[in-house]
This record gives sequence, structure tokens and C-alpha cells, in this order.
Amino acid sequence: MRVAPYGSWKSPITSELIVAGSVRLGDIVLDGEDIFWVESRPSEGGRYVVVRRTPDGTIADVNPAPFNARTRVHEYGGGSFTVVDGTLYFTHDADQRLYRQDPGTQPRPITPEAAYRYADFDLDRRRNRLLCVREDHSTSSREAVNLIAAVDLNGASAGSGGTVLVSGSDFSSDPTVSPDGARLAWLTWNHPNMPWDGTELWVGEFASDGSIQNAGLIAGGVDESIFQPEWSPDGELHFVSDRTGWWNLYRWRDGEAQALVPVEAEFGQPAWTFGKSTYGFASPSTIMCTYAQGGKSSVATLDTESGTLFTVPTPWTDVDDIRVGPGFVAFRAGSPLHPYAVLRHDLASNDTVPLRRSTEIELDRHGYSVPGAVEFPTEGGLTAHGFFYAPKNVEYTGPEGELPPLIVLSHGGPTGQTSTSLSLTLQYWTSRGFAVLDVNYGGSTGYGRAYRERLNDRWGIVDVDDCVNGARYLASEGLVDGNRLAIRGWSASGYTTLAALTFRDVFKAGASHFGISDLEAMAKETHKFESRYLDRLIAPYPEGREIYLERSPIHFVDRLSCPLILFQGLEDKVVPPNQAQMMYDAVEAKGFPVALVMFEGEQHGFRRAENIRRSLDGELYFLSRVFGFDLPEAIEPVEIANL
Repeated sequence: MRVAPYGSWKSPITSELIVAGSVRLGDIVLDGEDIFWVESRPSEGGRYVVVRRTPDGTIADVNPAPFNARTRVHEYGGGSFTVVDGTLYFTHDADQRLYRQDPGTQPRPITPEAAYRYADFDLDRRRNRLLCVREDHSTSSREAVNLIAAVDLNGASAGSGGTVLVSGSDFSSDPTVSPDGARLAWLTWNHPNMPWDGTELWVGEFASDGSIQNAGLIAGGVDESIFQPEWSPDGELHFVSDRTGWWNLYRWRDGEAQALVPVEAEFGQPAWTFGKSTYGFASPSTIMCTYAQGGKSSVATLDTESGTLFTVPTPWTDVDDIRVGPGFVAFRAGSPLHPYAVLRHDLASNDTVPLRRSTEIELDRHGYSVPGAVEFPTEGGLTAHGFFYAPKNVEYTGPEGELPPLIVLSHGGPTGQTSTSLSLTLQYWTSRGFAVLDVNYGGSTGYGRAYRERLNDRWGIVDVDDCVNGARYLASEGLVDGNRLAIRGWSASGYTTLAALTFRDVFKAGASHFGISDLEAMAKETHKFESRYLDRLIAPYPEGREIYLERSPIHFVDRLSCPLILFQGLEDKVVPPNQAQMMYDAVEAKGFPVALVMFEGEQHGFRRAENIRRSLDGELYFLSRVFGFDLPEAIEPVEIANL
């Protein structure tokens, strides 16, 4: 093995390799034995393509270019398509209209040219229509109108954009028709709640004209989060609730909610996007599901009558979007040695076949850094969680006596959790000689509601403390160089990055990808879905304005004393680009090394191959200049002020 300084190792995992062979895998939809999923392709400018896999193994694209099956409801989207008897229905990104594509034909719109957006579809077969969430942006207010509507499958309602079925709440989701077509279940919630704070589960009956009557509240409330209402094949309503402090499975029977398997595990997820599914029915009394414990996911079978939960032995540690078909289960999953993939599991043979991997790149697995779960002490005598990746490259080792630099990652959201699936982007760093700590700070999901609520009123404090204490813990254990600690993040974790650099004196460099620097500006300007999110995380606005100012890095740049690089999309509606510009201007004026890279045409998250490459390589170049190591190959420089 060659001896070379950490950070300077030559890696086979280049940014070009990552974008050339990678896609982002999204929602899975079943139509009989056919399996459909959506993938976002950086090589096509981030276009969302619906892909079909038939029982004979044939895999083919469905929606042709330039059609882009992406919805912007809630800005984050999800649930952008469904398939009915071979016919694809999807929202097209360019105009947000709902399109119908029959086999062998071009897509045609079935909703009008209007300020509507559509997502989260379910079939009302009896009335030949799709039920969906419709978002109306026709007013100048950022408070778009969200409701549940019905759209005729043949486009008969194209002039109106659909018939309104449920309205009156700030948000609605999960319209779900009972197997006999007689009832509808759905979720609603209101400001300032997010769906993981508190939602309501409603059930109503279809009247003869297709409207909803006799609607009643089944479960949920201001402080109870309901997730994924689902009817069993024999018509019993099931759902996930966190009423015990854990997202567990329930059924509605004899006028009450009955717990199916009470356990300290999470069968639900934060509904940042539509179309999420953690369980489905293999029979009226058999559920195939996924649950999370300790930051890792498992696949399981649940007998609803006996309450027996059997965990299926698999290599997967990150499982999502379970869909159950005739004799099989389709889901997305990954592990530290397996990239995220769409898989088909046969219920009779227990054979699992990957249908599409997020990357088809095959590298020496001995060169991958495998994460180890770590627990470390944090403020208030509490414990926080994360995953530690040591530097790993089969051709290199560090000089004797030298410890590696550390990059601390914190996930977005901030309500969310990190993934343990093989990520070439993360291995990009470890294969070059960086150690990485991926932090599930207080506020993360996967550890129960109490852990999730640690962040209430304390965003910018708890998350920052946990990142700081995680870095200090690894340094104290002699695993990393305490003088070369960096932190990086995106969106909400970009705020954590900026707050850590501003309000703590631990990290020596930072990278913020479309991160928040001005909390007050976010409270004033961000989109409807998150417009009251900060009420719980910080304080109601404007009553708590002083707290917003106190926790906004933009107002305390004089405390920032280390280099910073910022990356930002110019069309970002979640975190407006002016926040990155303000932060850059302030740091530049102070005289510290700082760089800002803006991307035209990018929104909240980078989808184009050239921009993904530029952000990765630009950050590596920046760190090489800051930490003083040579790069083994030429990288396009980033202009760094005050260096």
C-alpha cells in the first residue's frame, strides 16, 4: 500500500463516475404483476422517468422525453404518477398538468392549463376517476389551497381541474378508496403542524353523485401523527399512529383503534413527500412491512390476528416503499455494501431480485468504508446517535502518527434520518482519506417521538450540540484529527452547518449546500408546506422574532472564524438564493476565505449531472486548500475570496 497524507489519496470514485452511472430511485407503483418506478436521471438534466418491469423481465421507459413525471405539490413532490390497467397517469413538471398515456401513444393532458398541481393518486374504479391531492396556486398568496379532488380518467373534467371532494383544512393527503368503492379514508392537518406532529384520519361515504357524506374523525389529533391509511382486502381500515410514542400499526375494528403489534419501533416515516408506504397486504390477515430500530430498517411479516411479527432475514439496512402484488413484494432498499435498489421479493420462494440499482458501477467492495453505529454523550446527560465511516482505500494508508480529517454530516429536514445504504457520494470522501460521521441528531426519526421532539424549540441548538459532541467524541477516542474537523450539510442541515460554524468554535471548515442562514427570512418567504414549521422548532413568528434573530448565522458573522463554501440553486423556492448571497457577502467582508457557487436552473437540490459534479469536486478543492494537502489529479478550481 502507498503511504500518503489523508485527503490526498487517489480514488476510483470520481464525480464523473458517480453521475454517469447513477440515478435517484423514487416511488414504486404496481399494476397487476407489472412493477413501475420513477427514476431521476442526472444525465438527462434530472428528468423523472417512469420505468416499467414486466413479469418476463423486460424493463423499459414509459413516458418519453421531454415529459418529466415530477410534481411540485408541497415543493418536495412525491406521488407523481399511478398506473391503471396499463395506462400511465402522471404530473408533468413543466406545466404541472395531469397527463394520460395509453400504451403505445403519446401523453395527453386531462386537466386544464391552470395554476393547479396534482399528486398522491388513488383509483376510484366504480366512478372511473382518479382521486388526488390538488394544490391551487392561482392567488398571489403563498398559502396555496390544498384539497382532495376527483379527476375523470378520460379527461371529462379537464375544464375544471377535477371535482372537489374534501376541503377546509390547510393540508390533505392519502385519499384511499375502500375495496368495495363505498368509503374514502384520508388525512388532514393544519398549521402549525407538520404531518409528523399531528394529523387526523377521516372516513366518509360516497354519495350517489360521488361526493363525500357522513364524514367522521377516526384517529389522530394535534399531538398524534397518523401515517398511511390502508384498507385490507376485506375492507378493514389500517393505519400507523405514534400515540404511544412510537409509530405502530393499528386497525379500526368495532369502533376502536386496535394495536396490532405494540413495540418500540417505527413503522412510519416523516411524510416529507407523498406516496410513502411502509406496509401492504399479502392477504386479509398478513401484512408485509418495514420497521426501523436504532437507525436501521428491517423487512417483516405480520400476522394481524395473532400479532406475530416475523423479521425476514435480509442484508438490507434501509428499506422503503413496500408494495405488495400477487405473490410478490416490491420495495426499495440498500445496505452498506449494496446501493439503493428497486427489488422484487417472491413470497413463495423467498428469492429477491434487484430490478434497478441506483448505480450500476461495480467496484472492489473491499475498498468501501462500512459504517459502525456510534452512541456518544451530548448535552443534558443525553445520548445521541450516528454512523462512523473510517477512511478506506485498498491502495493507500496514512502516514504513521497522522490522524484523518473528519467530515461531519447532518441530514436534511431537519425531521428525517440518515441512510446506511451504500452511497458513492459518501465513499467519494472516505476513499480519499477522510473520516465521516453521519449524525442522527436529536430531532431525527427512527428513535421514537420523544427523540424526535428533542428539537422542538431548540433547532440550532440540539442539532449543533450533537454534531459538535460527535466530532469531539471521535477525536477523544483517537479516531480523527481534532484540528481538522469539517462539517457539511444541505437545506436544513446546511443551517446546522452554518450555525455550528457561527456559534461554536470546533470546526475548521464548512460547506453549506442550499442552507438556511436567515431564519426570519425563511419564516417570511418559504412555501406553504413549511411556512409554520418553525413555530415548533424555534417559536411562533412574529411573536418570537428575537429568537429567530438570535439563532440566525447571518446576524453573527463576526463570530465565524473559519473558511466556508456555499452552493446554491438559483430557482430554489424552499431556501431563496439571496440567503447564500447574504452569507457570502458578510463572510467576504470579514476577510475569511469564502466561496459561493450558484447554479442556474437548479431548485432545492441539484439534479443536473454537471452541477452534481461541480459541487462535489468544488468542495474537495476547497478543503484541499484549507487543510493544506495536494490533490492527486487536477480539479477545476473554485474561486475563493480572501484565501
